[in-house]
Amino acid sequence: MATTLHDVAKLAGVSAKTVSNVVNDYPHIKAATKERVLAAIAELGYRPNLSARGLRSGRSGVISLIVPDLRNAYFAELADAVMRAAARRGLSLLIEQSGGGLAREADLLRGARLRAVDGVLYSALQLSDDDLAVIEDVSIPMVLLGERIFNAPNDHVTMRNTEGARAATEHLLSIGCRRVVAFGAHRGDLVSSASLRFAGYRAALEAAGLPVAPELVRDVAVWHRFDGAVAMREMLDEGLRFDGIVAFNDALALGAIRVLAERGIRMPEEVAVIGFDDIDEGRYSLPSLSTIAPGREQIASTAVDLLVERIESADDDARPARRVYADFQLVQRESTTR
Repeated sequence: MATTLHDVAKLAGVSAKTVSNVVNDYPHIKAATKERVLAAIAELGYRPNLSARGLRSGRSGVISLIVPDLRNAYFAELADAVMRAAARRGLSLLIEQSGGGLAREADLLRGARLRAVDGVLYSALQLSDDDLAVIEDVSIPMVLLGERIFNAPNDHVTMRNTEGARAATEHLLSIGCRRVVAFGAHRGDLVSSASLRFAGYRAALEAAGLPVAPELVRDVAVWHRFDGAVAMREMLDEGLRFDGIVAFNDALALGAIRVLAERGIRMPEEVAVIGFDDIDEGRYSLPSLSTIAPGREQIASTAVDLLVERIESADDDARPARRVYADFQLVQRESTTR
């Protein structure tokens, strides 16, 4: 049975009218009361009657999240975090996948489906500053996510890719690694997660007085487990010597760990491995995966908050675009604990 407004009121210990006022964002509600109602909405998964609400406010109560690929665990977990953040604001979420293709990324911003939402959170893989016209033509509030399109007139929430990758590399150096692989490079990219993480890897080696050995920079075009496994098999078959791996995402690291285990290579004694993204699966791999937690919850909540601000002031908002970098944390687990 669907959760009702009265169910939310009972859990929050308030009247149904108070819940309605919170859902419709009426002013003059005590902060503590509003917080209690929003927590009840999130816990019960309550979804307001959007058609009735839209008739009153001119808004749908729905926002959109566009990500490249939900098969990538980071984006799946980001979508979950955004959905929970939206629910705390009394909003529903429509999720779209772009597949990371340039034409599809542009088409999703021109599609009729955007007319049904109040705003959009957008993570692009291919659109760049050369495609600003596509971004500028979007007529509803939009917040950008990720490492592309930094010169757009939109709020932008992203992670500290370079600093995080540098911390990961420094961690391996601190436990004695000296031949560390940059696993997942895209050496042709100018601005991307891969290029920013490679910059952090390079900075850590240079600070330690170590060269960036070309043979230890391993390009991997797609960042899935399968691709990490294939690339690791190739490295081992080539006879490449290395004692550490900075994988540019956790999925690549998990694929590599599988192959290292198959070949009887002890981790972390012979090869230490660290990833990036802190996806849930890394807690349960053998060995459990050390990683950089990029602040996914902070990214989701901040992006939703910025978008709601823009939606609520869409008719008169002259504030300049804001750029927010989430905090990161190095999470040490078995794959780097010597």
